[in-house]
Amino acid sequence: MDFKEIIKNNQNAVRSIIKRITNEHNEDLEQEVYCKVWKNSEKYEEKGNFSAWIKTITANVSKDYLKSSYKKLSDNSTSDENVISFIKDKTQSPEQKIIQTERQKRISEAINKLKPKFKEVVMLYEIEDNSYEEISKKLNCPIGTVKSRLYNAKQELARELEDLL
Repeated sequence: MDFKEIIKNNQNAVRSIIKRITNEHNEDLEQEVYCKVWKNSEKYEEKGNFSAWIKTITANVSKDYLKSSYKKLSDNSTSDENVISFIKDKTQSPEQKIIQTERQKRISEAINKLKPKFKEVVMLYEIEDNSYEEISKKLNCPIGTVKSRLYNAKQELARELEDLL
C-alpha cells in the first residue's frame, strides 16, 4: 500500500468533506484522517471501496472535531475575529436569497448545457466528490481523459458564467 498514492487519490475528497462538515479548511483534521487510515490500514477488509472507507473516516473525524472541547473552546474565545463574527448578521435578506437562488439556477443551467461527457465528469468530480481514479474506473477511460474533460468543462463553464466570477 503506497501511502503517497493514497493521499494523492483521496486528498480532494478528504478536504471537501472536512470543509462541508466543519465549514473550515483544517489541515490538522486532514492529517488526523491520514494517520487513522495508516494506523487502521491492517484492519481494512477488501469487502468495500477503499475510498469510501477513507471518506467515512474523514466524516467521523470531522464530526468528532465539532463535538470536541477544543472546538468549543476556540468558538467561545474572545479574539477579535470571533467577536466580529458574532456581531455580523448571518441571516440573508430576501434580496440576497433571491440572488443566491438565481445564481444557483444559472450554474445548474450552465452545467446542463455542457456536452454529456463533460457534464458527467463535472457531476462525478464536483458534486459527488469522486477522485480522478474513481471517475476513470466508472467511465472506463484513462485518468488523463478525465482530467482533460474536467479542464475543458471548467473552461466552458467559466466562459458561460463569466459575469458571476
